[in-house]
Amino acid sequence: MRIFANMNRIIIILISLFTFIGVRAQVECEDTCGHVHGIDLSHYQGNVFWETIGDNGHIHYVYLKATEGGSRVDDKYKSNIDLAHRYGLKVGSYHFYRARIPQEDQLKNFMAQCRPSDQDLIPMIDVETKSGLGVEEFCDSLFKFLHLVEKSYRQKPLIYTGANFYDHTLAGKIDSYRLMIAQYSRKEPRLIDGRDFEMWQYTGKGHLNGINGYVDKSRFMGQHRLKEIRFRHR
Repeated sequence: MRIFANMNRIIIILISLFTFIGVRAQVECEDTCGHVHGIDLSHYQGNVFWETIGDNGHIHYVYLKATEGGSRVDDKYKSNIDLAHRYGLKVGSYHFYRARIPQEDQLKNFMAQCRPSDQDLIPMIDVETKSGLGVEEFCDSLFKFLHLVEKSYRQKPLIYTGANFYDHTLAGKIDSYRLMIAQYSRKEPRLIDGRDFEMWQYTGKGHLNGINGYVDKSRFMGQHRLKEIRFRHR
């Protein structure tokens, strides 16, 4: 009987330990620091419980995927932006850039979804691939698009890109644009040219009540604040 009693105590201790580890594993960055945090979403997250996210005092903004290339539209964008606003979040929209597709076609696609009246935050351009182009040709394509976006929305867009992509392709070329840098690590990114940047997407595997599965999370760096990316309505 003593053996069984000891085994039961061991089992209880192990269950408690695993429960504790599980709880610790769910502690997220925004729960333990004072930075301004946010998320970005697309149809990959499926149906989102926006009321729950709106009640989360740690999440201050959300960027929603609106479009990609010349014709693709995220099928959750319209419902996501309406519900995010309803539950009090500051919202921005982003476009995934495809360098081989005519810039004018991509602008029309983005503008058909990303209406200025719906925006709290400046547009964001997701730059992740050169689409097989050389660096010079790619940058020429990208800058033409960025200028079109700036002219249409009357403010410079935010650029989202990975730390490695920036270092090898964009370093020293986009100093006048605000940046969200993606690097999934505990260590803060350091760009090859040493430039300052506003935001860091630090994980693609974040957890958040109201979202099933993983979500991308980001935060502002240093003294940067949300007001720096607010959409200016004229």
